[in-house]
Amino acid sequence: MSLPNTWYLRRVADTAARACYICYKPSSSVLITPDNKDFFYVCPVHLKDRNFCSPIIDSEEEARKAKEEAMAKEIETVKKEYEEKQLKKKEKEKDKKSKDEEDSKEKNKANEEQNKKSEKDQEKEKNDKIDSIKKSGTASKADEGPRIFSLHKNFYQMRVDRLRNIEAAKRNRERLKDPSLFPSVPSGGL
Repeated sequence: MSLPNTWYLRRVADTAARACYICYKPSSSVLITPDNKDFFYVCPVHLKDRNFCSPIIDSEEEARKAKEEAMAKEIETVKKEYEEKQLKKKEKEKDKKSKDEEDSKEKNKANEEQNKKSEKDQEKEKNDKIDSIKKSGTASKADEGPRIFSLHKNFYQMRVDRLRNIEAAKRNRERLKDPSLFPSVPSGGL
């Protein structure tokens, strides 16, 4: 029986929190092996402890984070472009208003209504673009930090010993149930 020294971090609901393996405080973080043979609850503070475990760098995770950062920058540039366009429009509107004052009031009302509609359309377009960018990068921000860990040798050996003891206890229970294990009563006369 070999237990891999690779542990995935999982979160459970706060109502399902159990005692931490180290400090016995309630914790909703669980370290579990990839094959689901062993698991234990641990506080997030202990995961940052160098003497307890080491994070295993996941290249996919790093690529996802870099992609999220790029999307955030793209959203910022879209917002800046939109604000610049709005400033330019306002300046043009001011120029038009000074010229339009000479024209009739009815034409101004019609132009303002069209401008309002076009502004609403552009704002809606901007919001749609931002939403589409956000949806394409649907990753939860709550899971910051590494998700795969390797226990240090002492803690890993404790987990391996625990599993061995559980298996030995199971074998002993099965042996005790077998009647051929015990010697038979002597037969014969005196």
